[in-house]
Amino acid sequence: MVLLSLEIRAELENLTNLQPSDASEFPYFFKVKCNSCGEITEKYSSITFSEWVDLPNSRGKAHLVQRCKFCSREGSITMLEGKGKPYTQDDSEGRKYVPMACFDCRGIEPCEFLFRSGWIATGASSGAKFEDIDLTDGEFAEYDEKASCPVGIGNLEHQIVVTK
Repeated sequence: MVLLSLEIRAELENLTNLQPSDASEFPYFFKVKCNSCGEITEKYSSITFSEWVDLPNSRGKAHLVQRCKFCSREGSITMLEGKGKPYTQDDSEGRKYVPMACFDCRGIEPCEFLFRSGWIATGASSGAKFEDIDLTDGEFAEYDEKASCPVGIGNLEHQIVVTK
């Protein structure tokens, strides 16, 4: 069993509290690596906290169960609740990585995260809500009417690290 944390880093302009819009319904898209042979999938797999799959030959459940196309070994990934936190303006200014989600990995592990839509953030000075932010292109730009200033997200990065 390995616990891996998805951590993100970004440059926030006049925004704070960047996070998935609905933690239980937000789909995390990853390429998956087999721990047995090292093969990495060509396609992205989706992991959503509210969706469970039965583990074969077991009474347990996981959020993702996948068989390696190369060596035929099976593995699973289970998301752990309450391990992520919003990415703030202070985190951005300090260029810090912040955990968004944590995964219990057995036999497979996420290795490449794909930013997509479904993010939310708050105007740093106005408190205005920005919903359904699409980060597919690696950036977001908008205008905060309440604060009369531009807002944006750029230089998105992620890392997947071993955690406790």
